[in-house]
Amino acid sequence: MLRYALRRVPSALLVLLVASVLVFGVLRLAPGDPAVVLAGPDASAATVAHVRAALGLDSALPVQYWTWLTGLFTGDLGTSFILGAPITTLIGHGLGNTLELTAAALLLALAGGGAAGVLLGTAHHKGVRALLGGAVNLALAIPPYVTGVLLVLLLSVTFRILPASGHASLLADPVIGVQYLLLPALCLALPTGAVLARFLAASLRKSNQEDYVRTGHGKGLTERRLLTRHTLPGALPPVITVLGIQIGQLLGGAIVVEAVFAWPGIGQLLLQAVLGRDYLLVQDLLLFAVGVFVALQTLTDLVQAGLDPRVRIGGGV
Repeated sequence: MLRYALRRVPSALLVLLVASVLVFGVLRLAPGDPAVVLAGPDASAATVAHVRAALGLDSALPVQYWTWLTGLFTGDLGTSFILGAPITTLIGHGLGNTLELTAAALLLALAGGGAAGVLLGTAHHKGVRALLGGAVNLALAIPPYVTGVLLVLLLSVTFRILPASGHASLLADPVIGVQYLLLPALCLALPTGAVLARFLAASLRKSNQEDYVRTGHGKGLTERRLLTRHTLPGALPPVITVLGIQIGQLLGGAIVVEAVFAWPGIGQLLLQAVLGRDYLLVQDLLLFAVGVFVALQTLTDLVQAGLDPRVRIGGGV
C-alpha cells in the first residue's frame, strides 16, 4: 500500500507545477492593471509606476513567477494588494468558514444521497423508483444559484423559518450558527447528493447481478443482511471515486453559494480578489483549490486501493 501511495506522489507534484504555470500565465492575460486599481483612476503615471514597483509587477515575468513559487515553499504567501492584509490570515479565516459549510453540505449529501441511492437500487415498487428518480433528477438539474433563491423565498420569505443570509459562529452559539448554516448547506448538498444517489443506485443494481449475491439468495439470507454484508460493500468502490470528485465540486460550488447567502468564505474572498485584480491573492487561492482537488483525488485512490487490492496490485489510476 505504501509503494502504491508513493507512486502517486510524482504525478500529483507534476499536476501542481503545471497548474501553477497556467494560473500565473492566464492571470497575466486578463485585462486590467492592479497598479492602476490600487493607485486610483486619477493617479499620475509616476504614481502608477511607483505602485507597480512596490508590488513587484515591474520585474520580468519569470522573476515574478519564481518569487511567488519560492514564497509558497517557504510559507510566505505575501500581502494582498487590495485588502492590505497577510494572505495567510485571509485564507485562514475564509477557509474555516468554507470548510464549515462544505462539511455540513457533505453530511447532508451523504445522508440524503445514500438513503435515496439505496432505495433506488433496491426498491421493487415502480412508483417508489419513479418518485425518487424524479426527485434526484430535479435536484441534479437545477443550478445551485436557482436552488438558493428558491430556498430563500420558501424558508426565509414565505415561512420565515431560517435567516436568508449571513453567518454566525457555531462555537459562540451553536443554535444560531446552525440556523444560518442550514440553507446554504442544503443548497450546496442537493446536486452532490443527487450524483451520489444515481451512482450508488446503478452500482447496487450491478452488484445484485453478481454470483455471490445469487448464492446468498440461495442460502436463504435475508434482504437486509445480504445488502449490508455483501451487496452494499461490493457497490461502494466506484461510489467512493465519485465521492472524491464531488467533494472537490462542493468546494467549487461553495463560491456560488457563498455569494447567494453572503457567507464569508473562500468564495467571497476569491470574488473580491478577482474584482480588485489582486493577482497574488487570486494565484494563491486558485493554486490552493487545485491542491485540494489533487489531494482529494489521491486520497480517493488510496481508499479505493485499500478496498480493492486489484487497484494497487495493477497500479491502476
